[in-house]
Amino acid sequence: MAGLTFDRDFDPRHGDAVAVSPLVARVTAPNPGPFTFHGTNSYLIGAQTIAVIDPGPQIDAHYAALLAAIEGRPVSHVVVTHTHADHSPLARPLADQLGAELVGCAPHRAARALSAGEVNALDAAGDKDYAPDRNLADGDVIQGDGWTLKAIATPGHTINHLAFLLAEENALLAGDHVMAWSTSIVAPPDGRMRDYLQSLEKTRHLAPTVCWPGHGGPITEPVAFIDGLIAHRKDRERAVLTALADGPATIADMVPRIYADLDPRLYGAAGLSMFAHLEDLAERGRVASNGPAVIDAVWRLL
Repeated sequence: MAGLTFDRDFDPRHGDAVAVSPLVARVTAPNPGPFTFHGTNSYLIGAQTIAVIDPGPQIDAHYAALLAAIEGRPVSHVVVTHTHADHSPLARPLADQLGAELVGCAPHRAARALSAGEVNALDAAGDKDYAPDRNLADGDVIQGDGWTLKAIATPGHTINHLAFLLAEENALLAGDHVMAWSTSIVAPPDGRMRDYLQSLEKTRHLAPTVCWPGHGGPITEPVAFIDGLIAHRKDRERAVLTALADGPATIADMVPRIYADLDPRLYGAAGLSMFAHLEDLAERGRVASNGPAVIDAVWRLL
């Protein structure tokens, strides 16, 4: 697909602080997996007084690696893009130890009310313990010695997701909003497809020169890549409608057909993304479920 070529060539260098630009260093947590790639990227912003973005999961070795990378410099802010358990749990311990302000996204919540029969949250990765000192809203700015970060509301992957534009380098610290190695998961009820597509358009218009994502390496041509992501999501929507043209079906019926080349370990995640597409299509009057609109419903065209 034009504009959407995934880049999986990434050396995580677990435990090392890797300088990726004059103002940005990356430390990758040792939590590889099918959803995290080689691990979660934490970022240090600045040269003297610094900010730490997405301290990551509760892993002692990663906490020690962050402290080593900070090298005793003052930390003014610990910043969180969203409340998944591979991004936010170390934020409070790190902020408390360093005397930094914990800022960023709002606490974890669902993107919509739960449907009849749904469990408390289909996305089990939510960090319900996260409690910032200050929530940042779209357009809010934090500053340090030689750096400026502007909060960009990018709901979709989660409803509370923020990205951060580093003004001095026109670089987007993207969290899990966009990633070079894979598409992002949009999993109801914590994520919402309509929000995600709108956030992609918003990010595209920012025209950053580079995106530093929460997993994997940089996106070096962000506008073209985001165009590819938008086209990819529209293709997925068309594939769902085509599958339902053959008759009513469940998500479990459709996933192996639509995601023919996908690792079966990711069928669950693919099903949640399909659920997000179906919710969006239902809101637009294109499809309906037979009974409550839940993950195992039977869906049909309208």
